[in-house]
Amino acid sequence: MRARAKYHIIYRRKAEYPVSVMCKFFGVSRSGYYAFVHRLGKPEKDAALAELIAQQRERSFRTYGYRRMWLWLKSQNIFCNPKTVLRVMKKYDLLSEIRRRRKWQQMGQQLHKYQNLLNRDFCADRPNSKWVTDISYIHTGQGVLYLSMIRDLYDNSIVAYKTGTQQTVNLVLDTIRLAMKQEKKRAAEELQLHSDQGFQYTSQAYFQLTQQYGITPSMSRRGNCYDNAMAENFFSILKTECIYRHKPATFTEANEMLERYIYFYNHERIQLKTGEAPLARRLSA
Repeated sequence: MRARAKYHIIYRRKAEYPVSVMCKFFGVSRSGYYAFVHRLGKPEKDAALAELIAQQRERSFRTYGYRRMWLWLKSQNIFCNPKTVLRVMKKYDLLSEIRRRRKWQQMGQQLHKYQNLLNRDFCADRPNSKWVTDISYIHTGQGVLYLSMIRDLYDNSIVAYKTGTQQTVNLVLDTIRLAMKQEKKRAAEELQLHSDQGFQYTSQAYFQLTQQYGITPSMSRRGNCYDNAMAENFFSILKTECIYRHKPATFTEANEMLERYIYFYNHERIQLKTGEAPLARRLSA
């Protein structure tokens, strides 16, 4: 919660509780609070610009970041620095609701790297021949729950998934073990498993497990999210249709939501491209 929002709460409750106690509770300074009170009733210099940005934000379905907003303002003959637009959007909580592209970051030692065999060829002519995998995060009231999943490019079904409260190598390994347990008899002789360059996928344990199962690893180029777009695509669908709408309060609630949604996604959710649910195509293959 921003300090400004905390000041508003303190101001509304000042007749009920001592200001000093509330400032201590919210972790803000009394001088900051009294400066906020002093400004109340005075027109803020950014208010007019913030109102324009807020209106355009709604018209753009809350998808505009500060760069697009700055360009739109220019088209309206309103000229200001892009940093000013960013500052105002942060101040008034007007930032885009679309997730930002993650910057590439090395989190551990990279022992193994693999050739990009998938090379954005996201079509597969048989089940269990091309899998993509990745880890994403689910925000809950208890903290972050990490979701590791494997998706089959033949029908876009989720072959297996695992969750954990830590982003570890074992989370990835357990996902692979579950996928192979469920699909081993039907797995193609040449099974590719494509991932990004996360430390879990460059680890020695990942290398050994893929060798054990006869899986051929494929890996995105450094910092290129488009190479693993089909994994990112599923996370986008999941969060838009499920997580963002219901906002789980606990890890248990999040896991229950994931179980229900992934079952719905695999067995019932119609894909516009095929006109049927993912596993319906697999059953008829």
